[in-house]
Amino acid sequence: FLGKIKKILETVCHNCGKILVDESNPAFVEALRARDPKRRFDAIWRLCKPKMVCETSMPLEDDHSEKPKEPRHDHGGCGNIQPEVRREALKLTGTWKAQKGDDEHEGQQAEKKPITPQMALNVFRNISTQDIHKMGLSNDYARPEWMIITVLPVPPPPVRPSISMDGGAGMRGEDDLTYKLGDIIRANGNVKRCDLDGSPQHLTQEFENLLQFHV
Repeated sequence: FLGKIKKILETVCHNCGKILVDESNPAFVEALRARDPKRRFDAIWRLCKPKMVCETSMPLEDDHSEKPKEPRHDHGGCGNIQPEVRREALKLTGTWKAQKGDDEHEGQQAEKKPITPQMALNVFRNISTQDIHKMGLSNDYARPEWMIITVLPVPPPPVRPSISMDGGAGMRGEDDLTYKLGDIIRANGNVKRCDLDGSPQHLTQEFENLLQFHV
Protein backbone atom coordinates (compact mmCIF):
# COMPACT_ATOMS: atom_id res chain seq x y z
CA PHE A 1 0.00 0.00 0.00
CA LEU A 2 3.00 2.33 0.08
CA GLY A 3 2.21 3.89 -3.30
CA LYS A 4 -1.40 4.53 -2.29
CA ILE A 5 -0.29 5.95 1.09
CA LYS A 6 2.03 8.38 -0.70
CA LYS A 7 -0.78 9.59 -2.97
CA ILE A 8 -3.17 10.12 -0.04
CA LEU A 9 -0.48 12.12 1.79
CA GLU A 10 -0.23 14.33 -1.32
CA THR A 11 -4.02 14.75 -1.44
CA VAL A 12 -4.89 15.88 2.10
CA CYS A 13 -3.50 18.42 4.57
CA HIS A 14 -0.97 16.96 7.01
CA ASN A 15 -2.34 19.12 9.82
CA CYS A 16 -6.15 19.19 9.52
CA GLY A 17 -6.81 16.29 7.13
CA LYS A 18 -8.85 18.29 4.58
CA ILE A 19 -8.60 17.66 0.84
CA LEU A 20 -6.41 20.42 -0.59
CA VAL A 21 -8.95 21.41 -3.28
CA ASP A 22 -12.72 21.74 -3.13
CA GLU A 23 -15.85 22.45 -5.16
CA SER A 24 -14.68 25.98 -6.02
CA ASN A 25 -12.37 24.30 -8.57
CA PRO A 26 -14.37 23.23 -11.68
CA ALA A 27 -11.92 20.39 -12.34
CA PHE A 28 -12.60 19.03 -8.84
CA VAL A 29 -16.35 19.11 -9.47
CA GLU A 30 -15.78 17.25 -12.73
CA ALA A 31 -13.64 14.65 -10.93
CA LEU A 32 -16.42 14.04 -8.38
CA ARG A 33 -18.72 13.03 -11.24
CA ALA A 34 -16.54 10.02 -12.03
CA ARG A 35 -18.39 6.89 -10.94
CA ASP A 36 -15.30 4.69 -10.97
CA PRO A 37 -13.61 5.17 -7.54
CA LYS A 38 -10.13 4.53 -8.97
CA ARG A 39 -10.53 7.17 -11.68
CA ARG A 40 -11.99 9.63 -9.16
CA PHE A 41 -9.11 9.10 -6.72
CA ASP A 42 -6.51 9.51 -9.46
CA ALA A 43 -8.15 12.70 -10.80
CA ILE A 44 -8.37 14.30 -7.34
CA TRP A 45 -4.79 13.31 -6.53
CA ARG A 46 -3.53 15.02 -9.71
CA LEU A 47 -5.35 18.22 -8.70
CA CYS A 48 -4.06 18.19 -5.12
CA LYS A 49 -0.43 17.19 -5.73
CA PRO A 50 0.75 20.69 -6.85
CA LYS A 51 -0.94 22.34 -3.82
CA MET A 52 1.70 23.29 -1.26
CA VAL A 53 -0.58 25.19 1.16
CA CYS A 54 -3.84 24.23 2.87
CA GLU A 55 -5.84 27.30 1.85
CA THR A 56 -7.76 29.23 4.48
CA SER A 57 -10.00 32.30 4.44
CA MET A 58 -7.57 35.19 4.06
CA PRO A 59 -8.56 38.77 4.99
CA LEU A 60 -9.26 40.98 2.00
CA GLU A 61 -6.60 43.58 1.26
CA ASP A 62 -7.43 47.28 0.99
CA ASP A 63 -10.74 47.00 2.83
CA HIS A 64 -11.18 50.80 2.74
CA SER A 65 -11.32 50.92 -1.05
CA GLU A 66 -14.56 52.28 -2.45
CA LYS A 67 -14.64 49.61 -5.14
CA PRO A 68 -16.73 46.66 -3.94
CA LYS A 69 -14.80 43.43 -3.52
CA GLU A 70 -16.03 40.04 -4.62
CA PRO A 71 -16.44 37.63 -1.72
CA ARG A 72 -13.39 35.40 -1.31
CA HIS A 73 -14.03 31.65 -1.21
CA ASP A 74 -13.44 30.06 2.20
CA HIS A 75 -11.78 26.66 1.78
CA GLY A 76 -11.89 26.15 5.54
CA GLY A 77 -8.30 24.92 5.75
CA CYS A 78 -5.67 25.62 8.38
CA GLY A 79 -3.16 27.55 6.25
CA ASN A 80 -0.26 25.16 6.91
CA ILE A 81 2.51 24.53 4.38
CA GLN A 82 2.37 21.05 2.85
CA PRO A 83 5.43 18.86 2.21
CA GLU A 84 6.69 17.57 -1.09
CA VAL A 85 6.49 13.80 -0.53
CA ARG A 86 9.15 11.51 -1.99
CA ARG A 87 9.48 7.73 -1.84
CA GLU A 88 12.85 6.12 -1.23
CA ALA A 89 12.58 2.31 -1.23
CA LEU A 90 10.40 1.51 1.82
CA LYS A 91 10.58 5.03 3.27
CA LEU A 92 8.68 8.26 2.66
CA THR A 93 10.27 11.66 3.18
CA GLY A 94 8.72 15.11 3.20
CA THR A 95 10.31 18.44 2.26
CA TRP A 96 8.65 21.57 3.67
CA LYS A 97 9.52 24.65 1.59
CA ALA A 98 8.68 28.27 2.42
CA GLN A 99 6.16 29.76 -0.01
CA LYS A 100 6.60 33.02 -1.91
CA GLY A 101 5.07 35.94 -0.05
CA ASP A 102 5.43 34.24 3.34
CA ASP A 103 7.37 36.93 5.21
CA GLU A 104 7.65 34.84 8.36
CA HIS A 105 9.42 31.86 6.76
CA GLU A 106 10.83 33.38 3.55
CA GLY A 107 14.55 32.77 3.16
CA GLN A 108 14.60 29.71 5.42
CA GLN A 109 16.14 26.47 4.22
CA ALA A 110 13.78 23.72 3.14
CA GLU A 111 13.15 21.27 5.98
CA LYS A 112 13.44 17.61 5.01
CA LYS A 113 12.51 14.84 7.41
CA PRO A 114 11.17 11.28 7.22
CA ILE A 115 7.42 10.68 7.32
CA THR A 116 7.09 7.90 9.86
CA PRO A 117 4.20 5.41 9.88
CA GLN A 118 2.92 7.07 13.08
CA MET A 119 2.85 10.48 11.37
CA ALA A 120 0.96 9.07 8.38
CA LEU A 121 -1.46 7.27 10.72
CA ASN A 122 -2.24 10.52 12.56
CA VAL A 123 -2.88 12.31 9.25
CA PHE A 124 -5.21 9.58 8.00
CA ARG A 125 -7.21 9.53 11.24
CA ASN A 126 -7.99 13.24 10.74
CA ILE A 127 -9.63 12.69 7.35
CA SER A 128 -13.39 13.17 7.56
CA THR A 129 -15.95 10.64 6.34
CA GLN A 130 -17.11 13.02 3.60
CA ASP A 131 -13.57 13.53 2.27
CA ILE A 132 -12.93 9.78 2.25
CA HIS A 133 -16.03 9.32 0.08
CA LYS A 134 -14.97 12.17 -2.23
CA MET A 135 -11.58 10.54 -2.78
CA GLY A 136 -13.24 7.33 -3.92
CA LEU A 137 -12.36 5.32 -0.82
CA SER A 138 -14.76 3.38 1.41
CA ASN A 139 -15.49 4.01 5.08
CA ASP A 140 -16.55 0.39 5.46
CA TYR A 141 -13.80 -1.43 3.56
CA ALA A 142 -10.91 0.95 2.75
CA ARG A 143 -10.33 3.64 5.36
CA PRO A 144 -6.83 5.11 4.83
CA GLU A 145 -5.56 4.31 8.34
CA TRP A 146 -6.25 0.61 7.74
CA MET A 147 -3.43 0.58 5.17
CA ILE A 148 -0.92 0.93 8.03
CA ILE A 149 -0.45 -2.19 10.13
CA THR A 150 -0.84 -1.50 13.85
CA VAL A 151 -1.79 -5.04 14.93
CA LEU A 152 -0.41 -8.09 13.12
CA PRO A 153 -2.62 -11.21 13.29
CA VAL A 154 -0.66 -14.41 13.87
CA PRO A 155 -1.94 -17.53 12.07
CA PRO A 156 -2.41 -20.60 14.30
CA PRO A 157 -0.01 -23.59 14.09
CA PRO A 158 -2.33 -25.68 11.83
CA VAL A 159 -1.86 -23.02 9.15
CA ARG A 160 1.95 -23.27 9.40
CA PRO A 161 2.69 -26.95 10.25
CA SER A 162 6.22 -28.26 10.66
CA ILE A 163 7.82 -29.70 7.54
CA SER A 164 9.73 -32.91 6.96
CA MET A 165 13.49 -32.67 6.44
CA ASP A 166 16.11 -35.09 5.03
CA GLY A 167 13.62 -36.94 2.86
CA GLY A 168 11.33 -37.98 5.68
CA ALA A 169 14.03 -39.50 7.89
CA GLY A 170 12.25 -38.30 10.99
CA MET A 171 13.68 -34.81 11.30
CA ARG A 172 11.20 -31.95 11.40
CA GLY A 173 11.69 -28.25 10.73
CA GLU A 174 9.64 -25.12 11.15
CA ASP A 175 7.57 -23.72 8.32
CA ASP A 176 8.90 -20.62 6.50
CA LEU A 177 6.01 -18.56 7.88
CA THR A 178 6.99 -19.51 11.44
CA TYR A 179 10.57 -18.41 10.80
CA LYS A 180 9.36 -15.07 9.43
CA LEU A 181 7.09 -14.51 12.44
CA GLY A 182 10.12 -15.11 14.64
CA ASP A 183 12.08 -12.47 12.72
CA ILE A 184 9.22 -9.99 13.19
CA ILE A 185 8.99 -10.69 16.93
CA ARG A 186 12.74 -10.25 17.42
CA ALA A 187 12.81 -7.02 15.38
CA ASN A 188 9.84 -5.66 17.31
CA GLY A 189 11.58 -6.53 20.58
CA ASN A 190 14.66 -4.57 19.48
CA VAL A 191 12.52 -1.50 18.72
CA LYS A 192 10.79 -1.75 22.10
CA ARG A 193 14.13 -2.12 23.89
CA CYS A 194 15.53 0.97 22.14
CA ASP A 195 12.49 3.00 23.20
CA LEU A 196 12.81 1.89 26.83
CA ASP A 197 16.59 2.44 26.97
CA GLY A 198 16.44 5.87 25.33
CA SER A 199 18.76 4.82 22.50
CA PRO A 200 19.90 7.37 19.87
CA GLN A 201 17.36 8.20 17.19
CA HIS A 202 19.44 6.80 14.32
CA LEU A 203 19.76 3.43 16.07
CA THR A 204 16.02 3.24 16.76
CA GLN A 205 15.35 4.20 13.13
CA GLU A 206 17.52 1.34 11.87
CA PHE A 207 15.58 -1.21 13.93
CA GLU A 208 12.27 0.31 12.79
CA ASN A 209 13.36 -0.02 9.15
CA LEU A 210 14.36 -3.63 9.78
CA LEU A 211 10.97 -4.35 11.36
CA GLN A 212 9.17 -2.81 8.38
CA PHE A 213 11.30 -4.90 6.01
CA HIS A 214 10.32 -8.14 7.75
CA VAL A 215 6.62 -7.22 7.89
